[in-house]
Amino acid sequence: MAERAQPLSARPGWSAAALVAALIFGALLAVALRAETGRGFNAADWAALRFTLVQATLSALFSVLLAIPVARALARRRFRGRSLLIALLGAPFILPVIVAVLGLIEVFGRGGWVSAALGTLGLPPVQIYGLHGVVLAHVFFNLPLATRLVLQGWQEIPAERFRLAALLGIDGWSMFRVIELPMLLRLVPGAFTVIFAICLTSFAVALTLGGGPRATTIELAIYQAFRFDFDLGRAALLSAVQLGLTVFAGGIALWLARGEGFGSGLDRGLRRFDGKTTTARCIDALFIGVAAVFLLVPLMAIALSGLPGFADMPGQVWTAALTSLWVAALSTVLLLCMALPMTTAIATERGRMVEIAGLLGLAASPLVIGTGLFIAIRPYANPQAFALPVTALVNAITVLPFALRILVPRARDIVARQGRLGLSLGMAGLPFLRHVLLPRLRPQIGFAAGLAAALSMGDLGVITLFADPDVATLPLQIYRLMGSYQMEAAAAASFLLLILSFGVFWLLDRGGHRHAET
Repeated sequence: MAERAQPLSARPGWSAAALVAALIFGALLAVALRAETGRGFNAADWAALRFTLVQATLSALFSVLLAIPVARALARRRFRGRSLLIALLGAPFILPVIVAVLGLIEVFGRGGWVSAALGTLGLPPVQIYGLHGVVLAHVFFNLPLATRLVLQGWQEIPAERFRLAALLGIDGWSMFRVIELPMLLRLVPGAFTVIFAICLTSFAVALTLGGGPRATTIELAIYQAFRFDFDLGRAALLSAVQLGLTVFAGGIALWLARGEGFGSGLDRGLRRFDGKTTTARCIDALFIGVAAVFLLVPLMAIALSGLPGFADMPGQVWTAALTSLWVAALSTVLLLCMALPMTTAIATERGRMVEIAGLLGLAASPLVIGTGLFIAIRPYANPQAFALPVTALVNAITVLPFALRILVPRARDIVARQGRLGLSLGMAGLPFLRHVLLPRLRPQIGFAAGLAAALSMGDLGVITLFADPDVATLPLQIYRLMGSYQMEAAAAASFLLLILSFGVFWLLDRGGHRHAET
């Protein structure tokens, strides 16, 4: 049977997928060849492994447990600003890690707002460094994600179930046990595993809030092996262990994501008939309010502490900001050069292997890929000379899985609706891409580009492996200012990074929508 003609060629997508796979597997192969398998773990390595597993477990556990009442409150309450609040839950995803960490220090640190309030009561200040600081920061980043995942579960329950429960007089604990608890038992393990896998690859949080050798993650141990010991064999061995942990956790997350749904309904608008008592309303308002304060106050702290020193920032901060903008622009261009052809290949034929290649960035952490590239480049050139291009490339690969999730569904819909018409008009290949696909894909392209630019602006990972003292991105410069106890300058630089990160995201995202409207 002849293969059905397609309006777009899949060859560029396959080529891009092959390059991505070759780059990732090449970096991992360099790590594997450098690893000294007979050497084994020393006491410090075992301590780093234990701390990594403990902090990831606690971070995922607290994030999910706190997300359940917040998501339940958002699911059964309608109030002015609810849509805006749910949208703000996505802000920590593009928030630079170093900015969030500094905001948490401003609020929960030894000289922060909470410690000052405790001091007025004669109580000792809060200690944010160590395991509890790492877990606090991870909850700050992952509570919104867990809330969105659990809230989606509530929204997928057919409205007819709640109508039937109301007719039967089921409310309170009975409502939770009969309808909501089965949903949570199906969904929560997957959400826990996803967040656990994310926390396994934590680097910037442990670097800034770890507080010493007793709070070292695997990724931080890799960094230390590079920057302080220059022990490439140990770094490679730790990278292999890190890769194994991430792949294992990701595999479990994918396995738990399978299963039956919650049934189908008549697509009626979801209306809740429970939780009408004053006590229930107060409890829901309490959880929503506490979550909003917990997420927004650190950002407000950054703005308040950063504004006074904004005009007097050191010159190297502005230089670092320009460097970050250059890296973000290059990373965005590289992402689109990979994502767009891969999207067309996935949308026009059975591009399962192309899609798998695009998801490889989730299997290996950026620091592991950076480790492999460092090892591969070092015999032929000085890796520091490639610091900025490598950082941009790794950032693009890291964002690629998210970009494909944004682009592919819309591209498939466009090809399904317009593909046959384009072929009948003799419009295939570049004309179809230029006049049909890309104009209708502009909002998704803008969103993906904005996401890539914002995440690249705030990245503090690969650059720490390659950078020399004369080259720094803005997140690395902020970390250096914090290390030299120039907290006012660090706060001002963090405020600048916050503005730039959200600014480039808004410009690119809004630009895509604006072009689509014209």
